[in-house]
Amino acid sequence: MNQSVFDFLDGLEVTLNAGGMNTINIVLAFVMFGVALGIKPRMFIEVFSKPKSVILGMCCQLVLLPLLTFLLTLALGKSISWSMALGMILVASCPGGNISNFMSSLSKANIELSVSLTAISTALCVLMTPFNFWLYGNAYLHFVSVHADVPQLVIPLWDVFKTIFILLGIPLTLGILTAQYLPKVADKLKKPLQWLSIIFFIAMVVLSFWGNRESFLACIKYIFLIVLIHNLLALCTGFSVASAFKLPRPDRRTLTIETGIQNSGLGLVLLLGTSIFSNLPPHGGMLVITAWWGVWHIISGLTVSSIFLLTDRISKPKA
Repeated sequence: MNQSVFDFLDGLEVTLNAGGMNTINIVLAFVMFGVALGIKPRMFIEVFSKPKSVILGMCCQLVLLPLLTFLLTLALGKSISWSMALGMILVASCPGGNISNFMSSLSKANIELSVSLTAISTALCVLMTPFNFWLYGNAYLHFVSVHADVPQLVIPLWDVFKTIFILLGIPLTLGILTAQYLPKVADKLKKPLQWLSIIFFIAMVVLSFWGNRESFLACIKYIFLIVLIHNLLALCTGFSVASAFKLPRPDRRTLTIETGIQNSGLGLVLLLGTSIFSNLPPHGGMLVITAWWGVWHIISGLTVSSIFLLTDRISKPKA
């Protein structure tokens, strides 16, 4: 891409619609309740009694993905602007996204491991997101000789609390209690809620896209391939590490999905809901990369889940 394209991207303004974000949060909470209907408390004991998968999952999300993203930004060279590179590093520094729990449920992965990894990475993001962004953001600017200071990130504690306890904790607790004490109700609700969840996620894609459709349409051809490559890197990182350490199939699927689905919503909150980045030069590339990640990882997550289910169907012995 040439400098005029970079200038165009950096000059774009992407806005968040508060009503749309609230709707998405309500949908996520509803979906998490449906996922939790298939979870029994004893399953978490099994996850932490064999912590190998949890440790590897944390290494993928908190260590490998930010490092490999930094190396990818260097490898892409002049194909991306410095602000697009910082957007990629910001996304990689964010914790796992809540929709990964639904994707794990859909693909018959280890749901309890998925929930555990999401909760742990979200709790640790108060420290790890600012650290990884500062470390690799400054390292990138140093290598490409861009004279700009990467701002120090401060994670809004309320957003972390809301993510863990409201969007994740409360629906999960209600769903688990329903499965434990009202098993017949849970069995009747599980299947319909699964299909409703798929419909909701398709609606989320449209909702995320529609409010910023003009900006997305104007620059999608420039950022689509970049986000695709980055997301593939994330998915392959989780799958490769899990396969190298010979984790069980459900755990391999969980690490693939957890590493490939990032909480880009937190990145947008940091970019749009705070004044952290106000001292940077025009940096619309960061916004566009982060916003499109939020749309694309839903599409890629559903695609990967479908591939996993298709693999099961093909490998299932015929009666």
